[in-house]
Amino acid sequence: MKTREVKIINQGLEDEMEVWGFRPCLWKRVLVGVGAVCSGGLLLLLLYWLPEWGVKGTCTHSSLRDAHTLLLRTTDEFKQWFRAKVHVMSAPGKKPFDCLDLQTTTQLPNGDGDHGVGAVREEHHGTFRQLHQIHYFTHHSTKYFWNEMIQNFEIYKGLEDVEVSCASIHSDHSPGLSKTLQDYRRLFFGENEIAVRVPSLFKLLIKEVLNPFYIFQLFSVILWSAEDYYYYATAIVFMSTISIATSLYTIKKQYVMLHDMVAAHSVVRVSVSRGSKDVEQAMSTELVPGDVIIIPTNGMVMPCDAVLVHGTCIVNESMLTGESVPVTKTSLPSSGEEAARSFNTEEHKRYTLFCGTHVIQTRFYAGELVEAVVVRTGFSTEKGQLVRSILHPKPTDFKLYHDAYLFLLCLVGVAGIGFIYTIILSIMNKVPTKTIIIESLDIITITVPPALPAAMTAGIVYAQRRLKRVGIFCISPQRINVCGQLNLVCFDKTGTLTEDGLDMWGVQTAEGGRFSPPEADAAKESLVNSEFVACMATCHSLTKIEGELSGDPLDLKMFSATGWILEEPTEEETALHNPIMPTVVRPPKQSLPEADPNNPLTHNMSCEIGIVRQFPFSSTLQRMSVVIRRLGEKHMNAYLKGAPEVVASLCKPHTVPQSFTETLETYTRQGFRVIALAHRQLESKLSWHKVQSLSRDLIETNMEFLGLIIMQNKIKEETAGVLLELRQANIRTLMVTGDNMLTAISVARDCGMVRAHEKVIIADAVPPKDFHPASITWHYTENPAQTNTDNETVEVNLEHGVHDKSVTQQEPSYHFAVTGRAFAVITEYFPHLVQKLALRAIVFARMAPDQKTQLVEVLQSIDYMVGMCGDGANDCGALKRAHSGISLSELEASVASPFTSTTSNISCVPILIREGRAALITSFCVFKFMALYSIIQYLSVTLLYSILSNLGDFQFLFIDIAIILIIAFTMSLNPAWKELVWHRPPSSLISGRLLCSVLSQILTCLVFQVLAFLLVRQQSWYETWTPQSDACNVSSSSLSHSRNATSPHDHKNIKNYENTTLFYVSSFQYLAVAIIFSKGKPFRQPSYKNWPFMLSCISLYTFILLIMLYPVPAIDSFLEILILDIILRRLDFRCDQAVTRPTEPLSADAPQEVNDRWGSSFISWLFCRRNKPPRACYMHLALELLDNADWPPRPSTVTYASNLPSHISDPL
Repeated sequence: MKTREVKIINQGLEDEMEVWGFRPCLWKRVLVGVGAVCSGGLLLLLLYWLPEWGVKGTCTHSSLRDAHTLLLRTTDEFKQWFRAKVHVMSAPGKKPFDCLDLQTTTQLPNGDGDHGVGAVREEHHGTFRQLHQIHYFTHHSTKYFWNEMIQNFEIYKGLEDVEVSCASIHSDHSPGLSKTLQDYRRLFFGENEIAVRVPSLFKLLIKEVLNPFYIFQLFSVILWSAEDYYYYATAIVFMSTISIATSLYTIKKQYVMLHDMVAAHSVVRVSVSRGSKDVEQAMSTELVPGDVIIIPTNGMVMPCDAVLVHGTCIVNESMLTGESVPVTKTSLPSSGEEAARSFNTEEHKRYTLFCGTHVIQTRFYAGELVEAVVVRTGFSTEKGQLVRSILHPKPTDFKLYHDAYLFLLCLVGVAGIGFIYTIILSIMNKVPTKTIIIESLDIITITVPPALPAAMTAGIVYAQRRLKRVGIFCISPQRINVCGQLNLVCFDKTGTLTEDGLDMWGVQTAEGGRFSPPEADAAKESLVNSEFVACMATCHSLTKIEGELSGDPLDLKMFSATGWILEEPTEEETALHNPIMPTVVRPPKQSLPEADPNNPLTHNMSCEIGIVRQFPFSSTLQRMSVVIRRLGEKHMNAYLKGAPEVVASLCKPHTVPQSFTETLETYTRQGFRVIALAHRQLESKLSWHKVQSLSRDLIETNMEFLGLIIMQNKIKEETAGVLLELRQANIRTLMVTGDNMLTAISVARDCGMVRAHEKVIIADAVPPKDFHPASITWHYTENPAQTNTDNETVEVNLEHGVHDKSVTQQEPSYHFAVTGRAFAVITEYFPHLVQKLALRAIVFARMAPDQKTQLVEVLQSIDYMVGMCGDGANDCGALKRAHSGISLSELEASVASPFTSTTSNISCVPILIREGRAALITSFCVFKFMALYSIIQYLSVTLLYSILSNLGDFQFLFIDIAIILIIAFTMSLNPAWKELVWHRPPSSLISGRLLCSVLSQILTCLVFQVLAFLLVRQQSWYETWTPQSDACNVSSSSLSHSRNATSPHDHKNIKNYENTTLFYVSSFQYLAVAIIFSKGKPFRQPSYKNWPFMLSCISLYTFILLIMLYPVPAIDSFLEILILDIILRRLDFRCDQAVTRPTEPLSADAPQEVNDRWGSSFISWLFCRRNKPPRACYMHLALELLDNADWPPRPSTVTYASNLPSHISDPL
């Protein structure tokens, strides 16, 4: 057999997929057509639900190159299938960036691309010499084009596809594109528009109605109508209509909101450069990668991703990052080492203007425009990818939903048994064929409750409303259940655990290689005219917006500490000067000291300083710098600000004080945030224009160390209490920050993340160098509260259900701390240590944004359920990747995070986990209740089928509407328990305690229904129903009279003793099961506090008892039940008391706890599971490390990387 060709597209990316090629097959299509007719269209529905069957059933395999239809399957854990149609377009080149012989071209094909395979464009007047046919398909708003070289489909994202260097963007792309070349590229990239098409209500309706659940509902309604159960069928149609209408409204509203979010920049008018300084107006939809657009002075909302090649922009990126502080974007380097690198939007984002962000202001040269080269358009932009992830989200991976489908399959299996039983019984009793078909199919409809999906989501909806009341907003409601399973939460530090703003503690200048004593006031007279204060006043990204200083909070605090004044040029001032008119800073006049000839810091220094160029802060480089010029001086100066370790490495060694390391450690151990400053005088030959093209690598070298700024970052009041609450709930916490390592450890100790008796081991890893392998040095930090010995341990129960609960595990009292640099080295050279470190690490410092995301993935790989809490600035990737991301930003960037809190502290985390646990337990309760409801009704109907009877139409109606719907929706109203408990709720329906709980209730209900069914048949006044007899006339006062004289016959055999008995018994059983399964603490408030539920139960109990003991003829006639003899009523009452006796405690916690405790123990004993190792990887790893005498490594030892397992050297 020929091997079927399968290729991988988007290899290594999040949306990686396998792809197969197919061509239509005539005989298969004919067979499918015949099958569709014979099945009444059901086959077509099945092929619609299962795309892989639809393609394989109508097509044959072919090569990808010749395929007409493609079958796609994601390679992630969901294994989703998609089908795509291959289109063909004609173009003068094969790739968007091919060079064209434009002189031979007068007209381009329209390139709409919507052609069948093999379609060839008709001859155009003045077309290209040769047109190429290009195969492509569209999937999730992305076009994939066939590449002959690699024999696979690929995506064209933009200018990055050709790996163009930064320098070549200036030289080759800054002139702009001709109109013809623009039209050619548009064939591949399409219109520059993030098109969120709002589907019509009709399309949404068809898609919703074709859901398998609603098809099953339609089948049920048709079946019930055939049985003349019109009332119940009408009720189900009414319920389904409301459900569909609600769903359509929600989906339509989401589409409209998303459409409005992107509409602001979807279609705007832009100025496009066509070379030779020709500028024309065009619509933004016409832009393609390579176009050059002009950024207007008053700013704009960016319609694409573009890189600045001339000028400077101040941009509000809150839409993407959640950071409300405007950022400064400078022009892409055109020379130097950085200019030689290939352009990448992630690496060069400080030069890139992203789609959807708002350019507030521009800075420019007189006579020169602020220009940007378009690099990405449409859905390829950062905003487009974000919108695409919202339009096409991944399914929620949660075990509950997977188990729910398995449980439903079990119910279908039970229905199958009933189906066969009904057919056999009916044939034996010579029932008509039509009745056999209807009744056997009816048993299937009973086992799948019609209200199950609505009831399952009720708990989540209620939890979402409760979260909204406390200021937590959710854009992914299904994640609420996932929050109930979190057992690890990562926290950002600044703005999350600590206050967002920093307080100036003091400064410490350095002169002649020595530190001066610390100064509390940077604005004091002796420092005003110093290089140190000049650096503080100029090395920032502050700008004035509507007369107010705006920028990074740290920069604002630092600048305000100097007392200086910032002045920006107006448009008129800029236009009057050939050189750029810089931002100017100067001290207030009253602060200017007299020039002191003996003080070298103030001698011959002008106080007014112009900022000529900025190199913005880079979280990767951990520094920023500026080039300045003092008024009246010919040469320029460079000032640098950043992480102390980075700044010291860029300074001349003799200018860095020898006590630098000790001084830095002194401050960081106390939790201070320390920033270092440096200075350098540039060559006098440098001109204004030349500085604008210099790379920052040439500027940021051979600096002179100026000193340290010490800032205090106070811990928020709520932080320590919340972390203690999480630890007491067995939820692990760790810190992921971009700050200094020792500062982070100090904050971790101060807030209680690291306890007093616990050691912190710093894993300092360095990459291989000069034939030396990569190594890790293990440093033990000083413990401020050192107690006992190094081998001190504390008793910790790893997790319930691991081993025997009476056995506690010994957990060593140590933690690891890792820097971003060390994390990268360990990940590459020590992969076998990554999981061990992740298990006990508590501080990750100097972490870049992508490393935060990588860390979340590592933690998930060892089976942690990871939550991430951050301020949304550099945490977007981690917030999206975590099982549950909680953003403390109120801005539009919250679209990247499932949850957003309006409270700017971490108190929202335990609230969210409590609500998640409550919602999860509610889902379990409702599912078990609905499953028992279907089983109880199944038992009743099966018993009644044995005497050729059934429940009446209004009996079904009363049970499903008055009992089930009211109870299912009110039992979900229990609020969350007031505190977090040690253990988590179960995540699986297929577990010992839950199965035992359900099975025990099924057996109890079965026993009492069979008992009641048999007992009523043994009574002396019992009469077997026949079509000629009518038990409805029987009463306690007329047993001896004629029973059939005037009443019509009951041909459906509804009004009989068995029916009435089972109706009463089952009604009480529904209520009993509801109370038993309505679990309260430790995850929800007790049921007696849920007054709607209690009121519903008491009302229903009262009503059923009343109509049973004190019959009301109108109600009995409506429900088609008998007015029974008092003896039978007493019998019923005794039976029902026995059924409902376990439910006397209305909170139902006692019987549920008995089920949980004894059921779990019994199942564990039955399947010999008591001594099995834990299934979670992190628990298994923890048990291994407890028995490892060589872990953790000893103080000051070094671990070297090698091909063999790493070995640990002797102490240094």
